[in-house]
Amino acid sequence: MFLLCFFYTCKSNNKRPTGKSENNIDAARNFIRSALDGKFDEARTYMLPDSPNTNYMDVAERSFQNTDQGVKNSYRTSTIIIHEVDDVNDSTTIVIYSNSYKNDRDTLRVVKTNNQWLVDLKYLFEHGSDTMSIKPGNKEVSK
Repeated sequence: MFLLCFFYTCKSNNKRPTGKSENNIDAARNFIRSALDGKFDEARTYMLPDSPNTNYMDVAERSFQNTDQGVKNSYRTSTIIIHEVDDVNDSTTIVIYSNSYKNDRDTLRVVKTNNQWLVDLKYLFEHGSDTMSIKPGNKEVSK
């Protein structure tokens, strides 16, 4: 799966951030950027902290412990491309994104819980590919 290609490991010894994001898109970008940079502890602060999500992150992190340094550098220097934002309701957003290194589209669900926007990785693994159809007129934003 793309998630496994997307994540790689490079543990950070920096102080752990709060995981607070200003909005749904900010939460998705913070999560993706942390993962691209190999900062899995930081990425977890932007993630809904439940058992399935933790397990998905653990698998992704372990899978990339031996990733080639050149690949890691390519992820770090890549940019995030937001292709589509679908506000399902006032507390759920679906974000279709890619990065400039792999340029494979993937999907994240961002949910608002206790007044905080967090990524729910379960959606990435549980939705069908037919749910990712692009609707005309949706926002496309690059970073």
